[in-house]
Amino acid sequence: QVQPVESGGGLVQAGGSLRLSCAASGSRSSINAMGWYRQAPGKQRELVARITPGGRTNYADSVKGRFTISRDNAKNTMYLQMNSLKPEDTAVYYCNTENNLENPDSWGQGTQVTVSS
Repeated sequence: QVQPVESGGGLVQAGGSLRLSCAASGSRSSINAMGWYRQAPGKQRELVARITPGGRTNYADSVKGRFTISRDNAKNTMYLQMNSLKPEDTAVYYCNTENNLENPDSWGQGTQVTVSS
């Protein structure tokens, strides 16, 4: 697989949790920073969290303290633990490697996260 494959989305109530997984086999994920992105209807795709090969992380202000990003370089896999979910977190979530962001063919199908009140 060249494109990453996201999984783990679903429908949850506000305050609930989900854990997203990203399989990125065939990519350079082990030597580049990776990130989780999301796109809600009518909104631009935005960066949610990123992680470097050494494990340094960054988060959007809107999710800081609630989401945790992690990666397993040997398995080309990345995770996003989402706690205390809010309705405004509803979006399609995508993962990607930073060196591929400008390539439209590098994006996968994403996984839908829906948070109800």
